[in-house]
Amino acid sequence: CSNPLKFPRSFCLPWNLPVNPELGQDLSLLHLVWNASLPVQLVMLLLLGASMMSWWYIFIKMFALTRALLVTARFEREFWGGGDINVMYQRVASEHDSAGEMERIFEAGFREFMKLRGQAGQSLNVIIEGTQRAMRATYQRELDGLESHLSFLATVGSVSPYVGLFGTVWGIMIAFMGLSSVAQATLAQVAPGIAEALIATAMGLFAAIPAVVGYNRYTHDIDRLANRMESFMEEFSNILQRQATKT
Repeated sequence: CSNPLKFPRSFCLPWNLPVNPELGQDLSLLHLVWNASLPVQLVMLLLLGASMMSWWYIFIKMFALTRALLVTARFEREFWGGGDINVMYQRVASEHDSAGEMERIFEAGFREFMKLRGQAGQSLNVIIEGTQRAMRATYQRELDGLESHLSFLATVGSVSPYVGLFGTVWGIMIAFMGLSSVAQATLAQVAPGIAEALIATAMGLFAAIPAVVGYNRYTHDIDRLANRMESFMEEFSNILQRQATKT
């Protein structure tokens, strides 16, 4: 970047920009951040921490939802493939900790169904209603697990731009307050303050955009998975009702 014939200025990164001879100021990104006022530095540190946490949750949720979709698809193929329900129940019960969300719903429903059917004097409606309640309770727990950390992404996505804007307003305010003690305002005096203020805005957007994209994407995937689990609960209840009627 120091050689204009080899590297045009438009290709220089902000932290590689040289000292501007006209302004007499070092306007590199690192210099501006290091010499920013304490409130602006705290805002930048807060936004950096929020951005790092957001990316951590984004990757964790990506792996978790990918696994949930794969395990759900595998179980659906096994369940609708005509296999023995009792054999599937034994397998899922033995692999409870590593089982998928739909598998645990199936396990809870079938376990409650077998327990109620083994009790004397229980009507068909009581058995089916108890089975549905067991599946619904497990469904809610699994859905809460899938939706964990999404509220953090939503908060970062909605609040970070305003936090960055606060840093921007503060930086510009400090820059103009510094002009009150000089006889003649020049660009060299006001440029560093405005530049550091705009960095806070950029960091706010950098933290907010990935969080919003991740939140919208994962909310859509969880809604689709929740619809599949609700459909399975309804169809499985009908299967158990027909099985109880035959016996």
